[in-house]
Amino acid sequence: MPTTQSRTALRPLRPRIGRGRGVAATAFALATAMLGTTLPTPLYDLYRQRFGLSELMITVIFATYAVGVIASLFLFGRLSDQLGRRPLLLAGLALSALSALMFLIADGLPLLIGGRVLSGLSAGIFTGTATATLVDLAPPARRARASFVAALANMGGLGCGPLLAGVLSQWAGSPLRLTFWVDLALLIPASIGIWAMPEPIEARSRPQLRPHALKVPEQLRGTFIRAALAGMAGFAVLGLFAAVAPAFLAADLGVTSRAAIGLIVFAVFAASTAGQTVLGLIPEAVALPAGCLALIAGMGSLILGLTLANLPLLVLGGVIAGFGQGLSFRAALTAVNAGAPAEARGAVASSFFIAMYIAISLPVIGEGVLAEATGLRVAGIAFAAVVAVLAAAVVVLASRQPTPGSRTRPRVPHPARGRVHGHRDHHLTTGNERLAMLEHRQSLRPRD
Repeated sequence: MPTTQSRTALRPLRPRIGRGRGVAATAFALATAMLGTTLPTPLYDLYRQRFGLSELMITVIFATYAVGVIASLFLFGRLSDQLGRRPLLLAGLALSALSALMFLIADGLPLLIGGRVLSGLSAGIFTGTATATLVDLAPPARRARASFVAALANMGGLGCGPLLAGVLSQWAGSPLRLTFWVDLALLIPASIGIWAMPEPIEARSRPQLRPHALKVPEQLRGTFIRAALAGMAGFAVLGLFAAVAPAFLAADLGVTSRAAIGLIVFAVFAASTAGQTVLGLIPEAVALPAGCLALIAGMGSLILGLTLANLPLLVLGGVIAGFGQGLSFRAALTAVNAGAPAEARGAVASSFFIAMYIAISLPVIGEGVLAEATGLRVAGIAFAAVVAVLAAAVVVLASRQPTPGSRTRPRVPHPARGRVHGHRDHHLTTGNERLAMLEHRQSLRPRD
């Protein structure tokens, strides 16, 4: 019978890093995983030429990513609480590597779609699990900052993907292969870091694949509708720039440099990150309509840019809209979190994020259908007009009824406040739910 010491000696050795370095390793892995999801953006025109794809099929390829994300949120959101964070993060990196391999060997539409679905599954796992891991590893006093690190790594990775792919495909050989070899190379240190990091939680149950229940309490539906409409308008803009903007730039404005296209898309995501950052500087009740007004202004500039075939106006519109997306999205999420009852917060957060990923996919496909019938310019103008109208509707709704949970009009009664502060982190089942709790706690802090 082997002793405890002998069993310990027989365990495979692995390098160990502390919790502080574990935070850095998790943030790097999250950025790398999200980078892989947007690598194809400046390459879509090459795929169109090589495989004879239409603009509609390009939008379908892009949108299948959202199918993977939604499936992952439904099925795998709770697994990291059951199996531990490290196994799920390693699984997400493995799916990202498989996605890169499918793009490397792609010889037609099926492998491109398969690569995008795997990329979406990876992103769905990482969006929740990596956020939860960063919060778990951070000291209690810095957990709110950990949620911001997660948002920064997420959006930073999304923005760096097109930039990296654009530069490599423009000035290095083998544009459809080297990009994904570099992606695989980045996944190696990311995997080593996750393998070496400490496991922040203990597995508590056998894994169960149960879909998340989608639920919005009746008293929250008004707030949820305003927040979801604002978030969906912003996510539709991100989908437009990640999927269709390269075709706009090439066909209507003569911008064929993939490096330039990647830089423009990067600027939109960077502006989104900036918009999320400034939320703490303005009242939350003002942030949602202000973000929507920025979306309207950005779409106006985009319409002018497309109508006049003016590149600076188009880029300016993308940056303004990206800033508005970041600000309105973070404000919308905060409003939903603050108004949701503690017992329903997880289901509400899941419903909100699923609505966001529907918005990043279906409108883009609709734009592709319209582009087949009317051309890219007309379809882009129509798309921007619809987004502007949607954002304007949110401004009108917000002016009639201020969002619950704002700093100027707190909605949570004292008994609920005590319950929220006493709620233990292990009751939160996904990274998005954990982020929801942090946002809610921040909204309850007294302001000077």
